[in-house]
Amino acid sequence: MNDSPWATEPVPAGPAYDALVGPHTRPMPIVPDAAGRDFDDREARDRGAAADGGPPFRTEMPPQEPMPSPPPPPSQAPQDSSPPPQRKQKKRAGRDLRAAIGVGVGLGAVIFASLFIVKAVFVGVIVVAVVVGLWELTSRLQEKKGIKAPLVPLAIGGAAMVIAGYVRGAEGAWVAMALTALAVLVWRMTEPPEDYLKDVTAGVFAAFYVPFLATFVAMLLTADDGPQRVMTFLALTVVSDTGAYAVGWRFGKTKLAPRISPGKTREGLLGAVAFSMGAGALCMEFLVDGGAWWQGLILGLAVAVSATLGDLGESMIKRDLGIKDMGTLLPGHGGIMDRLDSLLPTAPVVWLLLALFVGTG
Repeated sequence: MNDSPWATEPVPAGPAYDALVGPHTRPMPIVPDAAGRDFDDREARDRGAAADGGPPFRTEMPPQEPMPSPPPPPSQAPQDSSPPPQRKQKKRAGRDLRAAIGVGVGLGAVIFASLFIVKAVFVGVIVVAVVVGLWELTSRLQEKKGIKAPLVPLAIGGAAMVIAGYVRGAEGAWVAMALTALAVLVWRMTEPPEDYLKDVTAGVFAAFYVPFLATFVAMLLTADDGPQRVMTFLALTVVSDTGAYAVGWRFGKTKLAPRISPGKTREGLLGAVAFSMGAGALCMEFLVDGGAWWQGLILGLAVAVSATLGDLGESMIKRDLGIKDMGTLLPGHGGIMDRLDSLLPTAPVVWLLLALFVGTG
């Protein structure tokens, strides 16, 4: 055993030896980096960077993945971006019902009073309606189409037509119609010949469409139960229009003639037929002398069809002219022609069927 103070037992290499004998710096532990390479590789890279003039150590941090956003709190549920459901709008009538009802009641009172007090007064009511209707029709033709149908011979001939039908019957009505057409041809000769054919054609059409068809109402009045026949004619036409309007507004889905009158539906037509047939059975049973309820069913069906066709016919005219109403004389209704549209073509139908069922006396 060596007792020299300098003699020491061999010390194994390790941390203790490094502290006493080795340099006062000890190597850093080898830690693999993110790419799996150890510190020696990084040290060699750093020395290369230092030799090139770069920093001896790498200063950049490895890229970090973004932190996921925290979930929304339970109270803040994702909102639905879709618009709230719209409320289904309630159907509304296409006209002022209060004004329409008020005007209808007023006209009904005038007609009822003149019809059952003095027959001649009701003929005067027909004449006034014919003249005003002719004025509305000819005015719209001139405004929208430049057609100058002569109003003066039409108004005079129309009034004569109604009176002749009341006094002389169908024969008098046809004679007055022919004379009115001749008067239109002659009256138009006083102006330049341009558009002559167009103007006289419109004039003859107006004479037939308004006063001649209205003459059948005056002819209904000539029978012994004339007021009852006229009331049947008016009641069935009004009930047909009302049934079509009410049923079509409530249940109407299938268009009847969308290119002519978009508001009319097949369901409305069925309503017109049902209402008119029911009213016809009642009127023929209780108003018309010698009438029967089954005749009223046929009469009501015919009135519903003719009234609908008449309404569509005037709608065709108004669409051609580019207007909604023929006039503004009757609030809630439009003009006189807007009320005569279904009455005019229905008058000869009712007159003919009543003549077949119970005669003309």
